[in-house]
Amino acid sequence: YIRDKTQFLIEIRDNNLIWFSVLFFLFSIIWILLLGFATPLALVAGFLFGKLYGTLISVIGFTIGCTVLYIFANQYFKNFILEKLAKKISKFKDIFNKNEFFYFMIFRFAGGGGTPFAIQNLLPVLFNMKIKNYFFSTFIGLFPMVFILCSIGSGIEKIIEENIDPSFFTIIQNKEIFFPLIGFFTIVIISFILRKIYFKK
Repeated sequence: YIRDKTQFLIEIRDNNLIWFSVLFFLFSIIWILLLGFATPLALVAGFLFGKLYGTLISVIGFTIGCTVLYIFANQYFKNFILEKLAKKISKFKDIFNKNEFFYFMIFRFAGGGGTPFAIQNLLPVLFNMKIKNYFFSTFIGLFPMVFILCSIGSGIEKIIEENIDPSFFTIIQNKEIFFPLIGFFTIVIISFILRKIYFKK
């Protein structure tokens, strides 16, 4: 049943790839503007578009969504954000003021130092980050993890398409899932190290 429904969805996508891409791209931007999490959308992108195209469309969509949210928040809600967040995460302000592009890129790569994704997007309001630096540091910082998530989503699609027994051990032993999971945990470990180096309390 799942394989049939997936195949039906994939056929619709293949026959309307441009429209599918545009709709997903626009939805991803709106999703981020509504303070949504990026992880489930990246998995869906990998499932629908494959790991490479899924990564590209996701990262660009997420980056634009984050940037538009930042511009909007900085323009209209700056005082509110300063009031609510300044004391809680003032340590980040001193760090980012040293080199906002580099440290925010590391911050993104490291999963925001444990900060929720929506808060990560608004955090640069505290130090009035340049839009260009925000855009490119977000794009580069998000790319590795989004690629891993899209690879996992793509692997799930291939498992369903090949009608493989969807048991837990069968799934994690499949190379389409196993290697992205190794990549995921590698990034988690690297992120932990980076947090210890750059974002000490």
